[in-house]
Amino acid sequence: MGQYHSAFKGQGMAFAEVRPYQFGDDIRRIDWNKTARFKEPYVKVMEEERELTMMILVDISASMNYGTKIQLKRELVAEISASLGFSAAGNNDKVGLILFADKVYKVIPPQKGRKHILAIISTILTADYVQAETNIDAALEYMMHVFKKKSLAFLFSDFADEFDEKLLKIASKKHQLLGLRVFDEKDNEIPDVGYAFFRDIETGKQIWVNTSNQRWRYNYAEAQKQKIRHLREVFEKSSASFVEVKAEEDYTKILYNYFQKK
Repeated sequence: MGQYHSAFKGQGMAFAEVRPYQFGDDIRRIDWNKTARFKEPYVKVMEEERELTMMILVDISASMNYGTKIQLKRELVAEISASLGFSAAGNNDKVGLILFADKVYKVIPPQKGRKHILAIISTILTADYVQAETNIDAALEYMMHVFKKKSLAFLFSDFADEFDEKLLKIASKKHQLLGLRVFDEKDNEIPDVGYAFFRDIETGKQIWVNTSNQRWRYNYAEAQKQKIRHLREVFEKSSASFVEVKAEEDYTKILYNYFQKK
């Protein structure tokens, strides 16, 4: 068993407390000795001890192999995954990995230990990033089909492509899901560099753009803001969590706040 103790009261083996009976309590948990002593019903409350499984889902489409400063998005993903993985290893919990783009490319089943975490980090850093559109649905379907046990799932992507909102809702019911949008500052706003040639690294589409056009830059930035607002709403409606992490940003506070809320 893992060393993770649930905050939820359940049918486990570890005794938590004795308290007065409340409507809806399981009568099999009544402590008859204390009930007889105090002339009113008391129940035993047990604490479940659970072995926590953490699943890390990483988008390896080509747009993740990008960065305009000193850190690529894929490097940030590896760094955050290392923090999460070693924290899980410290609790003697299992960690698994799913690499996906247009389909699932590699799966490392959940295991324990620091060596296993190092192997996961190495896999993220050395993966061949694919020139294809991101298919988040394929990753979620695979996780739900193969890993039946409820897991703490971290979904890393820049969320540049569409996904099935209904499938996200189903996945978040089966697993505790956190979507992490890893982005570069140039993903949200395009600077004024005159006429520029843009190529979509995932689809291959090409276009010339006059970035000196203030109206065009404004429309692009507003479209990105609207897209992020929609993502937040979709995750919230699906009972999943959603956070944004910018390259070179201190992500520890973001993760700390997430775990505090949960």
